[in-house]
Amino acid sequence: MARDTWFETVAIAQQRAKKRLPKSVYSSLISASEKGVTVTDNVESFAELGFAPHVVGASAKRDMATTVMGQNISLPVIISPTGVQAVDPDGEVAVARAAAARGTAMGLSSFASKPIEEVCAVNDKIFFQIYWLGGKEAILERAQRAKEAGAVGLITTTDWSFSHGRDWGSPKIPEQMNLKTMLKMSPEVLTKPRWLWEFGKQLSPPDLRVPNQGRRGEPGPTFFQAYGEWMGTPPPTWEDIAWLRERWDGPFMVKGIVRVDDAKAAVDAGVSAISVSNHGGNNLDGTPAAIRCLPAVAEAVGDQIEVLLDGGIRRGSDVVKAVALGARAVMIGRAYLWGLAAEGQTGVENVLDILRGGIDSALMGLGKSSIHDLTPDDILVPDGFTRTLGG
Repeated sequence: MARDTWFETVAIAQQRAKKRLPKSVYSSLISASEKGVTVTDNVESFAELGFAPHVVGASAKRDMATTVMGQNISLPVIISPTGVQAVDPDGEVAVARAAAARGTAMGLSSFASKPIEEVCAVNDKIFFQIYWLGGKEAILERAQRAKEAGAVGLITTTDWSFSHGRDWGSPKIPEQMNLKTMLKMSPEVLTKPRWLWEFGKQLSPPDLRVPNQGRRGEPGPTFFQAYGEWMGTPPPTWEDIAWLRERWDGPFMVKGIVRVDDAKAAVDAGVSAISVSNHGGNNLDGTPAAIRCLPAVAEAVGDQIEVLLDGGIRRGSDVVKAVALGARAVMIGRAYLWGLAAEGQTGVENVLDILRGGIDSALMGLGKSSIHDLTPDDILVPDGFTRTLGG
């Protein structure tokens, strides 16, 4: 990677994304809900955790490989599904290529901007994420399309409360990119010539449709058409989750768990994995940071299903803290989106390299030869840090 494009931390990737993207596009990547209490806690809570390092006896090599939902991955980090990655012309395809190049898996959102067939063509470790949207027949049809495309696992995301108010204002996302919209956005877009040129080379503006909500080969509904249908669909029950799990032949994750009783209900529903997550702070503001909820959930069900953490990961040391406190692996969202916005596929690879380097450094400092050797004793957890919800 050329030195003029390489960045050394996720924070610098975020700075470059902000500089490169039109204001309304960048704001969609940082959005949270209401006051932003939860999104802030997701990130800052990691700084409250410390390490108990050794100074002699470090292993010459550190092993980071593990498995998630039956897939071998080279480090305990996978790509979390996020919607409409049209901050780059190649979108989810670029992210999938980057994940494959770094030996890891990717969750693909049903609100993605690229068809699942194109994404599975460049990465054979794809978990398709599905919302409870529309009737059961439509949900099964989307799951079957994902299976036929090559998806090796299903993620059902359940943590969304349609909280739309933000104290700093919500991003202005157009219904579709037609001539009228492009003229309206031109003042802010023209100030970002590099971003504009990337789409100009493709001879097409960012596509705000969600093809995976339609049938294969169809353009799919617009983002807001699909979102409106989602708002009108009654939320699932645990019986609904069990119903879908029975009909999916393969690994199955429920994403959005913060409570012990919900984690146990997921086990009863027959899931393979859960993600301890609050939707990146985009859900019910005031929900504790995911890392605060992880230890209690992992202790309750970690011997029965795989437990992952999603929320606030910015450094390799964050990954190590999560694994030591009970996570099998972590999922990243904003971190790779900033990499994608900054440098496309190369930027996503850069973010994964940053995390890998940070994991390696932390393992060395702790005197560990493998991520599988990590225990809670390696972490300094201050009194009152953890939250046991629904226990």
